Amino acid sequence: MAAFEVLRRVFEDEAYADRALRAVAAGLEPRDQALAQQLAYGAVQRARTLDHAIEVVGRRPVRKLDPPVRAALRLGAYQLVFLDGVPRYAAVNESVELVRAARLERAVPFTNAVLRRLAERARVLAEALPESTPVEAALRHSYPDWIAEVWWRDLGADGARALMRVQNEAPETAVRLVRGEIDGVPDPVIPGAWRVVRIDEEALAAGRIWPQSRGSQLVGHAVGALDGEHVLDLCAAPGGKATMLAGDVVAVDANAARARELAENALRLGASNVRVVCADGLSLPAELTGFDRALVDAPCSGLGVLASRPDLRWRSEPLPELQLALLRAAAGRVRPGGTVVYSVCTINVDECEAVVDASGLAPEMLGEEWPHFAHARRPEFLQTLPHVHGTSGFFVARLRVPG
Repeated sequence: MAAFEVLRRVFEDEAYADRALRAVAAGLEPRDQALAQQLAYGAVQRARTLDHAIEVVGRRPVRKLDPPVRAALRLGAYQLVFLDGVPRYAAVNESVELVRAARLERAVPFTNAVLRRLAERARVLAEALPESTPVEAALRHSYPDWIAEVWWRDLGADGARALMRVQNEAPETAVRLVRGEIDGVPDPVIPGAWRVVRIDEEALAAGRIWPQSRGSQLVGHAVGALDGEHVLDLCAAPGGKATMLAGDVVAVDANAARARELAENALRLGASNVRVVCADGLSLPAELTGFDRALVDAPCSGLGVLASRPDLRWRSEPLPELQLALLRAAAGRVRPGGTVVYSVCTINVDECEAVVDASGLAPEMLGEEWPHFAHARRPEFLQTLPHVHGTSGFFVARLRVPG
């Protein structure tokens, strides 16, 4: 089963879930691909809660199980706990057969016994887990403790719990309409942003749309680039934001393969104003200076996009030192009086407000331009929250370079 292979690759080989799924599900029919994605992504996201249930009924640490047994149990447990409409016998039997196919016949009786107990107890056990503290909520909703603690601190208990719940659900599908027409629902606030049922592959190939969350599109608009301006995008690949910008755009990425992908995407989308440069954002060529505006969509912990990247919660880490260095590097290439937009797809004060404050740059009042997304505590910034706005979580600040 494709979902079984994805689980093994993610937890045994540290593969990315989306790449692993593309590799193992390429030959499947669309309906089977969708099912494989649902099972794989769900089991990866819920691994901590599933492991707890497996250990309670199996009376054996999950870490000591053979990897194929562990993956089969997680897959079966996910179906038994979190999916409706899956017959219990089917979830049990299919997972047992996965262990047998892995040539672990000696583990078949154990796997069968654990899954049968899970079929009787797992859903009640999971629903009974408390969530009154960050650690309790992290176990119930399957997050590392540190993420729950950060959200508890920054959003309060109710906000943290709501955010944990919504990022275990499938995110909306959104696109940026580049040209032409599309079936979907336009966002009432963000120009060009559409919610759609599915990605139109023909429109994508033709460069008429670009898959991009509404939160991400907000970042591009916040830059405020105008025709005739000289604009720097310091961390540009794969190009969703860079290709939104007006003016003469220099789009930078340090990775050669990603820079090539960025150039291909700009060509497909008709963004002839974008010039791609493969360079380290912290040591740009000397001639790249005097920009009117810059965008620093910095690498981050990604806590605002966990719904679409199921394995990220298990590998995520904050990067405030790198973020501050990139922000300062961009500001050093902008003319006096120009602006730098700093954005991150995370929900963590340490990578958001704290980085901006440490930069010493003066923020402009973005909340007045985009009141629907004004930061609740600091309205000079923007913040999109999955449980509030229904899109990915972004922090956005526009900062003025001293004149």
